[in-house]
Order: sequence, then C-alpha cells, then structure tokens
Amino acid sequence: MIALMRRDSGQSIRRSRIAAAIAVGIFLGCVFAFFNPDGFFASTPPTHHSIDISNSEVASSSCESSERINMLKSEFITASNKNAELKKQVRELTEKLQLAEQRKDNAQKEVLVLGEQQKAGPFGTVKGVRTHPNIVPDESVNPRLAKILEKVAVKRELIVALANSNVRDMLEVWFTNIKRVGIPNYLVVALDDDIANLCHSKDVPVYKQDAAEGIDSIARSGGNHVVSGLKFRVLREFLQLGYSVLLSDVDIVYLQNPFDHLYRDSDVESMTDGHNNMTAYGFNDVFDEPQMGWARFAHTMRIWVYNSGFFYIRPTIPSIELLDRVAGRLSRENAWDQAVFNEELFFPSHPGYDGLHASRRTMDYYLFMNSKVLFKTVRKDSTLSKLKPVIVHVNYHPDKFPRMKAIVDYYVNGNQDALKPFPDGSEWHRLIKLYGGKYRHIKVSSQQ
Repeated sequence: MIALMRRDSGQSIRRSRIAAAIAVGIFLGCVFAFFNPDGFFASTPPTHHSIDISNSEVASSSCESSERINMLKSEFITASNKNAELKKQVRELTEKLQLAEQRKDNAQKEVLVLGEQQKAGPFGTVKGVRTHPNIVPDESVNPRLAKILEKVAVKRELIVALANSNVRDMLEVWFTNIKRVGIPNYLVVALDDDIANLCHSKDVPVYKQDAAEGIDSIARSGGNHVVSGLKFRVLREFLQLGYSVLLSDVDIVYLQNPFDHLYRDSDVESMTDGHNNMTAYGFNDVFDEPQMGWARFAHTMRIWVYNSGFFYIRPTIPSIELLDRVAGRLSRENAWDQAVFNEELFFPSHPGYDGLHASRRTMDYYLFMNSKVLFKTVRKDSTLSKLKPVIVHVNYHPDKFPRMKAIVDYYVNGNQDALKPFPDGSEWHRLIKLYGGKYRHIKVSSQQ
C-alpha cells in the first residue's frame, strides 16, 4: 500500500513538473512574442525603439505640416504666374498662326488669280497684279466693335476719326459737314468721355475703347501729333475685322462724298502734301556737285510726302504690316508719325532692311486738297476757284478752326470773300490784326 502511494506521489510530482515546464514555456513564448513580434532573426529593430521613433515623428509633424502648406502655396503662386505667361504665349502664337494662315490663303488666291505660268504678251500689254486680296475677317478680335461696324459701315468701308477734348470745336465742324453732305458711314473713336457724350448728344456714331494702360492717358491729354500716332494701333482692329477705312483727321471740311472718288486698287490711297503735279506725283531732281567734274550731275527722285491725316487703307496683309511697322517704331522712337508712315511706305529693301511690299496710289490733289493748295493757288485762280473739291484739309496752317469756318462759308454759303483775309502761310499775327481780335476767344491747335 505504501509502495503504491509512493508511486502515485512520484507520478504526481512528475506531472506537476511537466505542467510547470509547459507553463514556463508558454510564458516565455508570450514574452518573446511581445518584444519580438517579427521573430528572432528579423532585421528591424525592437518594438520599443519603433515606438520611440514614432513618438518623435508625431511631435515634429505639426511643424512640417505648416512648412509644407507654405511651400505648396508658394508652388501654387509660381504655377499660376507660369500659367498666365503660357496663356499669353499661346495667344501670341495663335495670332501669328492666324496671320500665317491668312498669308497662305492670300498666296493661294494670288496663284488662282495668276493661274499657271504664262508667257509674256505683246509689248505694252503686260501688267502685274496691283491689288492684294482682303484678309479673312476675324470678329473675335473685338466683338463689340464688330457689332458697331456692322451697323455703321456701307459696303464694309467707313470714315474713321480719333478725337479728344482738345479738338472738340473742329470735330463739330467736321461731323456737321459730313452730315450735310449726306455721308452715312462714319465713326468717331472717342478718346475721352467728353467727346463720347458730345457725339451721343449730336447723334454721331461713336466708339469708345476700353481703358488700356498707356493708351488712355495719351488719348485724354495728347495733342494732334500724339493722337495721330495712336491711330495706327487703333486702326489695326478695324482692318482685322475686314473693313476698309478712310482715316480722317478732324481739321478737314467735307464738301462731297469721298467714297465716290476712290479707286480702291491699292493697299493705301492717300492725299498728298504736294502742291502741284511735280511735288504731288514725283519728279526727277538733279543734284549738282561741281567738284565731280564730268559726273557732276546726279539724278534723284523726289515726291512730297503722303499725308497721314487722310488716307484710305484696305484690309490686306501689307496694310496691316504697315500699321504694325509704324506703331512699332513710334513706340520705340521719338519720331513724327507722318515721317515714319512715309518711310515705311517708300523705302526700298536694302542690306539690313526689308522694305514693305504695299501698293499705293496718290489722290488727286485738286479733289483731296490741302490748305496750301487752296490758300496759295486755288483761291487766286479764277478757273480753279470754281472747282469744288471733295475735301479740304487744313494741314498747312495752325489757325485751323477759323480757316475751317471760312472754307465752309466760301464753298457752302457762296461767300466769295470768305478766304481773302487769310494769308498764304501761317502769319497768325496778321490775321489777328485784320480781324481786330475777333478770333481771340477761339482755342487754336498749334499742331498740324
């Protein structure tokens, strides 16, 4: 019995040891599993180290987030500026592409006009192409102006004048005589609110540009020459919209409808500052240099300039190139717009310079008359004085307003003495003496 009890006690102790060993093993396994979840041979550091690192990252995350937000804002601003610049480049490239397509279209039209290569005809029968085709109108350039022109223009052509408050008196004479003649297709580009309001009150077609940097201040305060230079930039939109423009200064008296007297066969058809056949249409001027001996005489070609205050311009590629050239030079140079206008029209291509390939025509100087022709020649000739010009441009004299009124009195009212008190030239002091100060109250522009 005792032996049996001892055997049972030994077995019990053995089982207790086995259970203890199993319990210890399980306990140790749990401990190692807790501290080494990836196993004994994993390359990652112990778990408690990862917890420390995570805590440090959490502590610095708020600072990094603030810095990241600021960096993102900076990147957004940079991207926005770059996007604006890219949009500008796309717009410029689009304009160049449209211009290139128009050139291609014009070239194709010229090929159609010319047809296949031909042999030259008999002597005296050959004539080159003088009239460039019109461009394709692009109303997206200025939709608001396009709507105005659609109502005002006749056969896609109209008279256009730029004016600010400095020329208000002359402008009234200008549009009063246009109305009297019965010309329906004319438009005033108002350069300030005063002129816009005047035109609205007198039922005169008017267009006022949206304010633009640089242009607005020039438009409001500029004199005749400054405003005259501005017109080359303004006219471009009219041509891009597909309209022919008879550009007019406001120191002009209209006596007939000019559209009845145009040829329309050239890119530019302009009045001249010339006063006779030679100066208006050109002549061979011989330069004498005695020290050259036998070769002392050198022949030159001369012509009085075109007047940039009255010309008809068609919507062609060469015409738009002319406007771009003149406007570009005037923005870079301190130059007179009329001089630049003529240089670009007449100077030929030569080394370092590509000339403008634009066709041009000089208007009849008795029909489209400058004030030198009128006051120096026509009024003194019994035959010429009976002619009725289409327009008279008071471009040679600074006392513009009184002379404009006298021209109306002479040609419209039939007062044969209306022009007599005025001198041939610009002897303003003599006029004051003759009229006894009658015109002292009149604001006179000193610009041509």
